[in-house]
Amino acid sequence: MSKVKLPLAQQAEVYQISPEYVRISMAAAIELGLKPGRLMRGCGCGCINLLQNYPEGCYANCSYCGLARERPGVAEENTFIRVDWPLYPTELVAQKIAEKEAHSEVGRVCISQVQDPRNNDDMLEMTRIIHRAAPTVPISGLINATTMTEEVLLQLKEEGIDIIGIGLDAASEEVFYNTRGRGAKGPHDWEGHWKIIRRARELYGPMNVNCHMVVGLGETDRELVELFAGLHREQIACYLFSFNPEEGTELQHQPRQPIDRHRRVQLVKYLIEHMDVPASAIEFDDQGFIAKINVEQSILDTAVQRGVAFMTDGCPDRHGVMSCNRPYGSYRPGEEFRDYPFPPNENDLRVIESQMKLKEVLPGNGAKA
Repeated sequence: MSKVKLPLAQQAEVYQISPEYVRISMAAAIELGLKPGRLMRGCGCGCINLLQNYPEGCYANCSYCGLARERPGVAEENTFIRVDWPLYPTELVAQKIAEKEAHSEVGRVCISQVQDPRNNDDMLEMTRIIHRAAPTVPISGLINATTMTEEVLLQLKEEGIDIIGIGLDAASEEVFYNTRGRGAKGPHDWEGHWKIIRRARELYGPMNVNCHMVVGLGETDRELVELFAGLHREQIACYLFSFNPEEGTELQHQPRQPIDRHRRVQLVKYLIEHMDVPASAIEFDDQGFIAKINVEQSILDTAVQRGVAFMTDGCPDRHGVMSCNRPYGSYRPGEEFRDYPFPPNENDLRVIESQMKLKEVLPGNGAKA
């Protein structure tokens, strides 16, 4: 692969590979004191997000991903969800996690796989390294479904991983094919992903498996709402991400979804998951986008004022409180929030309500389904 054809002088970092080395999100590096800096409003980074590192980068070729196989440049220059991931020895990161755990509890650690033949063995070893240093810290595994097996799912559970995350990303089989599967010259398969999702759910139990979902890849709101309802029925969590184009990827020129659409999708997801609103309460226009939310005003007001619908979706800490808040995961400093890494305050809620344009989709607004 072209990404590993480098002069020897440039190969030192590239060949610092997993499991001995690991990439860590910039926010997590700041949280552990590995990088200088402060996070907005002192929110902190509740989950230490780790990413496997290989000289080839990732063998998959998802059209929106900064790690895509055919993205120009060498692997160590690439980003993941538009965030830099500095590289450190895994033992050093584990030591820093243990130090933080000793004086202020670490919410969670998440180890993310990339597509590589070594990824399963290395995830097992990386889990061992973290738990040798910090035995009580909760660990999630964000797995690559294409290379995962039932046997490895069981081994990960034995090593102490208690939550499994899977990047489904696409809300429909067609979008999946075009952005992650053969339509994108990638290895991923829709049915194969669902097989692993459901087997993981059987092995790990209710709400201990989650699917990541990227909003803005070409799906409709109808497809998203049907997915939210289906996952909710199966007691599988769903975590939303907002598409944000990365330079050099196949979708680098695709515009972001309008903010009002994202806010409405966030709200409807919350209504389905936390307020027992059926998917049938949502009506769609001819293009499949939300036209009406047929819910009592008091329910809508409660959902909006709680603010949780508009916060980052992520795995909980050991007390059940959302831990993975991913600062800057969906936006750059200075950009509008797509999800909030802290509870929105009164000013934030006013902005959210203005962005959402909720009156346009309330019953009696005259919109046609």
